Amino acid sequence: MSKDQYQAHDYFLMDEMLTDEHKLIRDSARAWVKKEVSPIIEDYYERAEFPNQILDGLASIGGFGPYIPEEYGGAGLDQISYGLIMQELERCDSGLRSTSSVQSSLVMYPIWKFGNETQKKKYLPKLASGEMIGCFGLTEPDFGSNPGGMITNFTEDGDHLILNGAKMWISNAPFADIAVVWAKDPNNRIKGVIVERGMEGFETPEMHGKHSLRASSTGELIFNNVRVPKENILPNKDGLGAPLSCLDSARYGIAWGAIGAAMDCYDSALRYSKERIQFGKPIASFQLIQKKLAEMITEISKAQLLTFRLGQLKNEDRATSAQISMAKRNNVDMALKVAREARQIHGAMGIMNEYSVMRHMANLESVITYEGTHDIHLLITGLDITGIQAFN
Repeated sequence: MSKDQYQAHDYFLMDEMLTDEHKLIRDSARAWVKKEVSPIIEDYYERAEFPNQILDGLASIGGFGPYIPEEYGGAGLDQISYGLIMQELERCDSGLRSTSSVQSSLVMYPIWKFGNETQKKKYLPKLASGEMIGCFGLTEPDFGSNPGGMITNFTEDGDHLILNGAKMWISNAPFADIAVVWAKDPNNRIKGVIVERGMEGFETPEMHGKHSLRASSTGELIFNNVRVPKENILPNKDGLGAPLSCLDSARYGIAWGAIGAAMDCYDSALRYSKERIQFGKPIASFQLIQKKLAEMITEISKAQLLTFRLGQLKNEDRATSAQISMAKRNNVDMALKVAREARQIHGAMGIMNEYSVMRHMANLESVITYEGTHDIHLLITGLDITGIQAFN
C-alpha cells in the first residue's frame, strides 16, 4: 500500500476566509481519507470495485448530507462545509466523491426538499448514517442531455403505481437500498418516486468494462411493472425543474471536488519535479517544467476563488443554475488539463499506479461528461447571457 504524501497548497491564503469550523471539517475529512482510503484506492480501482467497508467512515465525517438539518440526521452544516468535504474526497478519487455527492444531493436533497414529513423521517436519518444507500434515476439509454424526453412512466392502480422503463449510468445503483426515480405520470408530468430494493420487477444490474470511475459502482435501473405505493411519490414538487434542482446541488459539489483532484495532481507533480534528476539537476529547475507548474497553481487558485464565492451565494440561497453550471464546467476542465500536464511532468512514471495522476485523468474524463456535459454547460452560459436557447 502506498503512503499518502499529499500536502495542500493555498497560494491565495484561502484559509483566512474559512471559519474554524470549516477548517476542522476539512481537516477531519482529509485525515480520514489519508488513513482509510488512500492506502487502498489504487487496488480497488484496478479491481473495478467500490470499497463498501468505508461507508460508515464516510458517514462519520459528514459525507452524507452534511447540510441536511440535524432533526433529520444530518449535521446541519453550511454549503462551504459541504464543498470542502467534496474537495477532500475527490482529492483521493472521483468515484469516492461520486458516492458521497449522489447520496447527499441526488437522494437526500430531493427527499428533504420535495418529500413529506413521513418520508423525511423514514429515510433521511438512515441515509445520513450510511445504514441506507441511495441512487438517482434520471438518465436513460436514449435520453441524457435531453432528460425531458424520458420514456420511463407509471400508471395508477388503486393505492399503487405501476412503474415501467429503464435508467442508465446510475452511480451506487448495484448496492443501493432505494432509488429516487423520475418518471412521467399518466398526464405526462415528471414526478419523483422512491423505489425500494426488493420490490418485484425492480433490478439493478452492474455495468462493467469502464476505463474510468472504476472504484465507483455504476449500474442500470430496470422497472418491469414495479408496484410502488402511491405514498412513495415526492409530493412537493414535480416537472423537470425538480430533478434539475437536485443536479444543481450535485454540480456544486463537483465544482469543489474537481479542485481536489487538481490539487492532488499538482502536489504530486511538484514533489516529483523536485526529486527527479536529469542532466545533473532536478527537472523543476527547467523553464518548461516551471511554466507547467506555474500555470497549474494559477488555474487552481482561480477555481478556488470562483468556487468559494459560489459557496457564499449558495449559503445566501442566491446562486443561480447558470452560475453553478459555469463553475462545474470551468473547474472540471481545469482539473483535467492539470492532470494531463502532471502526467507529462511525471514522464513514463505518470502512467503507473504508484502515482495518482493517470487515475485522476481517467476519472475526470467521466466527470466532464456526467451531470451535464462540458458543451451543454457552455450553452447554458450562452443562454444566460444572450437569452437565446441554442440547444433545442
